[in-house]
Amino acid sequence: MLIHLHVKNLALIEDIEVEFGPGLNILTGETGAGKSVLLGSMQLILGGRTARDMIRTGASCALVELLFQVENKKAEQALNSLGIFTEEGQVLLSRKIMDGRSINKINGETCTVGQMKAAAECILDIHGQHEHQSLLYQEKQLEILDAYGREKIRPAKEAVRQSYEEYRKYMRALKELDTDEEQRNREKAFLEFEISEIEKAHLVPGEDEELETLYRRLNNGKLILETLQSVHSLTGYDSGQGAGEAVGTGVRELLRVTEYDTQLESMAETLQEIDGLLNDFNRELSSYVEDLSFDDETFYETEKRLDQINGLKAKYGRTIEEILEYQNTQQQKLEKLARYEENFLEARQNLKKAEEQLEKDSYVLSEIRKDYSKTLTEKIIEGLRDLNFLDVKFRIDFQRKQEFTDNGYDSIEYEISTNPGESVKPLGRIVSGGELSRIMLAIKAILADRDQIETLIFDEIDTGISGRTAQKVSEKMAVIGSCHQVLCITHLPQIAAMADTHFEIEKHQKGSETITEIHPLGERESVRELARLLGGAEITEAVLKNAMEMKELAQVHKNTRVK
Repeated sequence: MLIHLHVKNLALIEDIEVEFGPGLNILTGETGAGKSVLLGSMQLILGGRTARDMIRTGASCALVELLFQVENKKAEQALNSLGIFTEEGQVLLSRKIMDGRSINKINGETCTVGQMKAAAECILDIHGQHEHQSLLYQEKQLEILDAYGREKIRPAKEAVRQSYEEYRKYMRALKELDTDEEQRNREKAFLEFEISEIEKAHLVPGEDEELETLYRRLNNGKLILETLQSVHSLTGYDSGQGAGEAVGTGVRELLRVTEYDTQLESMAETLQEIDGLLNDFNRELSSYVEDLSFDDETFYETEKRLDQINGLKAKYGRTIEEILEYQNTQQQKLEKLARYEENFLEARQNLKKAEEQLEKDSYVLSEIRKDYSKTLTEKIIEGLRDLNFLDVKFRIDFQRKQEFTDNGYDSIEYEISTNPGESVKPLGRIVSGGELSRIMLAIKAILADRDQIETLIFDEIDTGISGRTAQKVSEKMAVIGSCHQVLCITHLPQIAAMADTHFEIEKHQKGSETITEIHPLGERESVRELARLLGGAEITEAVLKNAMEMKELAQVHKNTRVK
């Protein structure tokens, strides 16, 4: 259950800390006191959207912290499956809002909004003022039924989902194959053309790189030849000005004086080596020039081959390897086309098998749903009678959808009759807003018992009700509070009187600022708040007496019926 709430710098809330107790926790206050802000802070933990204007004026950030004492084993196991483990049975969920972004933590460890929402849903359920309207939608009605029978329905739904994926896969495969003969012939001709074009090229991996090197050499042949001739002249022995001739002269001159100084012998040897290297270089250069060929035919053939390869690259791939891979892919498509009749028959058979399996799994799911719908119907009728629907009839109508879905083929609709002699009709055609809220209350109570959710929060569940019906709702809230922790925001004294713990939310001025505060009420304070709810602005002795009597009767009811 929720044992501690801390909210700081959120809208009108400056800094509040609340200790909630077991059973029925009632929150009352004047209109505009900030009850919706308090509820909104809890909805933030359930993944509600954040905005910069949520932060209190003058503050840099807002903070919401919820501390839960997890006592239910199912809830603890659900948290464990999410990788969340209690510390001394406690889980702390916090969300810090800063300039439109938020930092979310579970037990002090940072997490995503989705992870926090998943954790909160294991232990907390909030029913807002307008949520009961969702009950009019068939999708919501089916969701409720599935939640009620989740132990058996969930695995059955998973089987349907997997079967549906297989069914859709074979449906797409058959659709791809379902082409007319003319189209297949066009595709075949196109594939054959592409494969033939690549095959005729006789591509060799790495060939393009070699050709590009040769092409550059051939394309620059004149420049290469002129340059080599110039180098040969500069380094040779024939021009009279070449380096070779100069070095040779240097060798001869140096040898003339080595007899006078032996230290010059090593220098003479070095120069002789240079002369030898230049001589070898020139012979090699001469040989290269003699073998150099720049005939037009070779250049033309090289250019033509490169153009061919580059043309294929433009169509089929950036490299020869990619072109060959493309060829292989197209070859497989061609072979598939050649086996069209065989493949089409196989795809049709696969689709038929997948459809049969989907039909089977959808039937199993539907039958499980129908079984659970019987007990859910009984429990809803029982719950509605407790909420002053005295002669109520209720049933869940099953219809089959025309097409398969990943959620089965069931289309359901809740039908109800609230008046004697009337036949059951869809909810949207019969019930008022107040009746819808009571129906949703009954359903929430059923699901909470089923799921063992420890904490339920109701925001103005009393919308559109009064008198005897209000009393019945209060008694139902007391029953729910006997086995769950319930937090309820209400304006009705009948419901407030049933409180195990009563809180007042009030708004007041603090200097130039308006702040919202919440504080628990003692017995006398609770009676006075009931009197305010009963009598409005003026609280007379008669109203106080009436409030005291209402409180005493509520206690008697809890002592005799609830406990």
